[in-house]
Amino acid sequence: MKIHTYIYILFGLLLTTSAISQETEKDSLGKFYYIIEGDTIPKEFIDLEEVVLLNKLNFNSKEDRRRYLILRRKTRKVYPYAKLASERLTTMTERLSEIESKRDRKRYTKRIQKYIEEEFSEKLKNLTRTEGQILVKLIHRQTGRTAFDLVKELRTGWRAFWYNTTANMFDISIKEVYDPFTTKEDYLIEDILERSFQANILERQKPAFEIDYLDLTSQWNKKSVNN
Repeated sequence: MKIHTYIYILFGLLLTTSAISQETEKDSLGKFYYIIEGDTIPKEFIDLEEVVLLNKLNFNSKEDRRRYLILRRKTRKVYPYAKLASERLTTMTERLSEIESKRDRKRYTKRIQKYIEEEFSEKLKNLTRTEGQILVKLIHRQTGRTAFDLVKELRTGWRAFWYNTTANMFDISIKEVYDPFTTKEDYLIEDILERSFQANILERQKPAFEIDYLDLTSQWNKKSVNN
């Protein structure tokens, strides 16, 4: 069996222990229906729940396992901040679309900027360098924009340049993008996220761009075999 497969669970199967009676029936045209409490429902109208079966983690060495666990701890720590940043940005964008006055828009933006900075600064000031870099990547995953671009939008290009220059002093680039299809660490982060979502350790939030976990894993498995 493949280490990663998509399976579809029929809605009816989730009701097998309930009092709902469910049967299937085939009409004269060969079309299948579900019979639920006397009602005939076309089979294709039953919603299917998509579930990803995760493989058991295997590591080539104890050191690889240790690195993965450290990355998992850091990813789980900073992901909620990236999720929050996306939520705040969405709220601000929606609110701005309702404000017609340029002056009021500017005033509202400044107020939100101050609020976000005050909300985040206390929580993030103790992040390590690697945690900060992971956060930058996850902000890109959740918003579709780099931290540099967000700063540039919310402040000025000079402020974004200054923030990036300062971050580089600590080996952090706020221009960093999240690309799990080409960067091994990003793939591992995506793996950690998917496992954490399924275990209800983290709350799932859709990324700003499509990431097919099955295709992603298949691609990296092929790379591993070829190497």
